[in-house]
Amino acid sequence: MGMSKSWSCLGYPLSIFFIVVNEFCERFSYYGMRALLILYFTNFIRWDDNLSTAIYHTFVALCYLTPILGALIADSWLGKFKTIVSLSIVYTIGQVVLSVSSITDLTDHNHDGTPDSPPVHMALSMVGLALIALGTGGIKPCVSAFGGDQFEEGQEKQRNRFFSIFYLAINAGSLLSTIITPMLRVQECGIHSKQACYPLAFGVPAALMAVALMVFILGSGMYKKFQPQGNIMAKVVKCIGFAIKNRFRHRSKTFPKREHWLDWAKEKYDERLISQIKMVTRVMFLYIPLPMFWALFDQQGSRWTLQATTMSGKIGTMEIQPDQMQTVNAILIVIMVPIFDAVLYPLIAKCGFNFTSLKKMTVGMFLASMAFVVAAIVQVEIDKTLPVFPNGNEVQIKVLNIGNNNMSISLPGEIVPLDPMSQTNGFMTFDVNKLTSINISSPGSPVTAVTDSFEQGQRHTLLVWAPSHYQVVKDDLNQKPEKGENGIRFVNTYNELITITMSGKVFANISSYNASTYQFFPSGSKGYTIDSTEIPPQCQTNFNTLYLEFGSAYTYVIQKKNDGCPEVKTFEDIAANTVNMALQIPQYFLLTCGEVVFSVTGLEFSYSQAPSNMKSVLQAGWLLTVAVGNIIVLIVAGAGQFSKQWAEYILFASLLLVVCVIFAIMARFYTYVNPAEIEAQFDEDEKKTRLEKSNPYFMSEANSQTQM
Repeated sequence: MGMSKSWSCLGYPLSIFFIVVNEFCERFSYYGMRALLILYFTNFIRWDDNLSTAIYHTFVALCYLTPILGALIADSWLGKFKTIVSLSIVYTIGQVVLSVSSITDLTDHNHDGTPDSPPVHMALSMVGLALIALGTGGIKPCVSAFGGDQFEEGQEKQRNRFFSIFYLAINAGSLLSTIITPMLRVQECGIHSKQACYPLAFGVPAALMAVALMVFILGSGMYKKFQPQGNIMAKVVKCIGFAIKNRFRHRSKTFPKREHWLDWAKEKYDERLISQIKMVTRVMFLYIPLPMFWALFDQQGSRWTLQATTMSGKIGTMEIQPDQMQTVNAILIVIMVPIFDAVLYPLIAKCGFNFTSLKKMTVGMFLASMAFVVAAIVQVEIDKTLPVFPNGNEVQIKVLNIGNNNMSISLPGEIVPLDPMSQTNGFMTFDVNKLTSINISSPGSPVTAVTDSFEQGQRHTLLVWAPSHYQVVKDDLNQKPEKGENGIRFVNTYNELITITMSGKVFANISSYNASTYQFFPSGSKGYTIDSTEIPPQCQTNFNTLYLEFGSAYTYVIQKKNDGCPEVKTFEDIAANTVNMALQIPQYFLLTCGEVVFSVTGLEFSYSQAPSNMKSVLQAGWLLTVAVGNIIVLIVAGAGQFSKQWAEYILFASLLLVVCVIFAIMARFYTYVNPAEIEAQFDEDEKKTRLEKSNPYFMSEANSQTQM
């Protein structure tokens, strides 16, 4: 073991400072890159949402599977320090390759602002992501374990505190980067054509990764570095295999039972290795229920963000976009970790309650489960406000009178009078088979029957403007607009084509007495311009929309006034979201408290219960539970097609509750060990046996001394 002079500061080893700063930069780099990834896939590489999501999840799962590789390299070959350095280099290269892959001008030879050979960018980005997954995953288990290594025996309190500070650094890094990198992305850059600046947004994380690497190497002289101990993992696997085989061979009654199934390896392996493996397998056994926690935890990025899109983002004077709600978790962590550490835990200890690691983790699971109950309650509130869409063989019809006559529309079971420029009160739902006749009539005109095959499961708008003139438009909106955006479409009542430009998006050539398709806009007031050959030159053609909230849809009818100038009438198709996003804060709060008592404690517990040569392996096992949790989400969300979202939340909550009870029972039977003490005991015994071998009289003399 290479020991150098140990520097310390406030009772902590000084080397910790370098490790925490390194972790902060690394997490900034990782989360900054990850925040952009899904947009980069959809907007730059132009994959559809489903493929992008699948690749994104695969990447995240990979990042949590590669720690096993990193732990193997560290514990059996390079040691933690060299592993962290070499994999950080791989990681930095990966980040650089990814940012290069997003440079349009790389293959944009004709300078039109789109890459001429997309496969080049695709290949580069995949190579970059593979290197990043190997780098970030590989160093993950080593960095936290390496930090724990810096503490001496008897510094348990400082070491526990270190794992909390370490967790803080992770979240401070992720919080800052999720705020900063999207700002960089919206900058415009490029040599020949200006567009969203992905190279800069990916480049800053790459630069920070390089900084992380330098900071880590700077502290090199101060670290306590342990030599790797040969191929541990292989020994462990062989020993377990031998124990099982041996136990199986001697399964008759004639052989005496052994205390522990691993004791069957005694014939071939030494006591020390067997006792180390016992420690590891006992902890690994406890890990079996843990992925369920992560399955709930990781839905903040998916399900909860989708829930936010059906809510209103106005909080006071601020406006929050749905995907910004995830930062609530990081903000709360930065607040809660110190509170738990400095206030809550000492208070609980003062009350004389022994709040052990496993008890904390059980409480964490319970809190996460409650967070999902709260999410379900919020979902029920949201569902009350959501519009009803047609199911199965239903169709929905709304009638919009865009002419100057009074009309009356007879539908199955009702007759609806409509004034000029007005619409029916919302959508009416009909069974497609019963929808036999719709008639339009106007005073002093013959009745016109509407013949249109209405498509089942769809919404339709029936535009009428004269007794015998109508047009059926299929709405194409069978859900609330996504991402909290607002759908807008225009209806043209002029005789010539009209083109409308609205904050950068174009509704081209809308024909006479027809509707455009919907286009989608974020919240706020939008300006738009109406352009047509039929509009006299002196008319005003610039207009502003009303203030758009979140998740609404409108039809704007362009009407010709007497002087030939346009005026616009607004009709609501889907009402804006009314439930406030602030209602998500309680569920985020519960989940974050759960995370603080579960995750920080789990990291520390994994470290404290592992023998010195298997610290990284156990940290990797801990991270593996995260990967499995992600896979559970994909399975449950895929298999259980729930008609109601709240039902899925309740399912997850009850699954975790059951797991929590099982875990509590398992924890009851777990006895905490101090690996260092056990190792010291083995060292002691070995010294004794060595002495006996070298001095046969030593034992007998010692015995006769005590007898006298």
